[in-house]
Parts: sequence; structure tokens; C-alpha cells
Amino acid sequence: MRQELANFSYMIFGSLCIALGVVLFLAPNNIATGGAPGMAILLSHMFESISLGTLMLIINVPLLLIGMKYLGKSFGIRTVVSIFLVALFVDLFSIVIKLEPVSHEMLLATLFGGVIIGIGVGCILRGHSSAGGSTVIARILAARFNIKPGHTILAIDALIISSSAFVFNGIEQSLWSLISIYVTSRCIDIILTGGPSEKVVHIVSNRVELLADKITTYLGPNGTILSGTGLQKSEEKTMIFVVVESSRITILRDIIHNNDPNAFMIVMDASEMLGRGH
Repeated sequence: MRQELANFSYMIFGSLCIALGVVLFLAPNNIATGGAPGMAILLSHMFESISLGTLMLIINVPLLLIGMKYLGKSFGIRTVVSIFLVALFVDLFSIVIKLEPVSHEMLLATLFGGVIIGIGVGCILRGHSSAGGSTVIARILAARFNIKPGHTILAIDALIISSSAFVFNGIEQSLWSLISIYVTSRCIDIILTGGPSEKVVHIVSNRVELLADKITTYLGPNGTILSGTGLQKSEEKTMIFVVVESSRITILRDIIHNNDPNAFMIVMDASEMLGRGH
């Protein structure tokens, strides 16, 4: 029960964010986003008598009827709830409350609209649900034809972007839509992964023991020493694997430079971390 309450809270907050992003930023400026909201924004210019929220339902309900068996019972029910909440909030804000757009400056509308919708979609996904649209299509195609969901979502977003040029009579709107979708995807990643600030570092050195001692002294004891063989099988290699906060990378770089200038260091972003307090 506690988990379901948490899921429902995520779904409500996420639905509110999506609706606000659409009503306050994107729709008034003719900027399409990904998924069902983007499709609805395009269709609203072809069917002006139909509300934006209703168009979202028209897009999503047939997909749900077709794809419910591919979603799973619990996920499917949460998805239905999320879809109706988003549609309800969109019409509530635009028709009943009649909220005015925050900005008609295209850059501000694109960035803030993308961020708010990204937060909303991320929260809905954290609630083990979906906002419908491309996600449902992706699951259906993955189950029926073994097509990767990411490829399906990318293809749908590309179709929305290209269609916006024809609907809004200008390539410029497509470019703004592209920026909005990119910002949205980045925000979704941050919400889902927590946006860790750590870096993964691999260090290949002939003075591993000395470096390990210095790293333990200045950065802490968490790390691993790995042994392996080079491409030339007679060549033995030893490597240090360590996770370091971004703000302390300079300390690690100085340790390596001062103790083994010939060491080889690779630094990568830790896009997601689980366990040990993460």
C-alpha cells in the first residue's frame, strides 16, 4: 500500500508538470514535444474545435486498447490513470482556469517547457507508470516484432519533429521542437538516474602500489586493483578502478602526475550508481 501511494504521488505530480509544460510554454508557442503531448499539439492546429486534453485521449485510448496485454496489469492500470490525469490537467489549466503563457520568447519557452515536461515524464516513470503515446507503441512493437523500444521512440519523435515543419509552416519550429525533445530526454535521465556527480576512473600504471597508497590517503579507501594481460600476452597489466566525486578529480590528477607521470588515466561519467548509499 505504501509503495502504491508513492507511485500515485509520482503520477499526480508528473501529470501536473506535463500539463503545465504544455499549457504554459509549448502549445502557445507552437513547439511540439515528444510522445502524445507533441502529437496533440500538432493535431490541435488541424482540429481547433477539439481541446488539447481530448486530443491526448483520442491518441492514447486506442493505443491502450490494443496494447494493454503487452503492458501488464499493474503497469497498464497506472498508465491509464496517468493518461487521464494529464488530459484532465491540460484541459483544466487551458479551458477552466485559462492560464496565460509564461513567455512567448521561443528560447525560454523551449527550454523551460522541455525541462518541466522532462521532470513530469521522469516522475511518472518513477511511479512505475507511463504517459502513453510512444511508450505504448514501443512496447507493442517490441513484443510483436522484437524492435527495440528506444528505436521506436526515436522514430516517433523524428516523425513529430518533421511533421511540425509542415503543420506550422516553417523549419524553424522543427528546430525548436528538436531542442525541446532533447532537453526533455536529458531531464528524464536525471530524474531516473539521480544525476550522480561522480566520475569513474581507470588508471593503468607500473607504480600501482604507490598510487593506491596515495589515493587511499587523500581520497579514501574505496577502489579496486585489477590485474590483466595486454594485447601482447606476455605483457602484464595492472589497473586501478576508482569512483571519485567530480570536485576531487583534480586531486586525483595531481596524485598521478606527481607519482607516475607515465600512467594512463581514463575518466568517464557515472550515469547511474546503485548500492553503498546511492
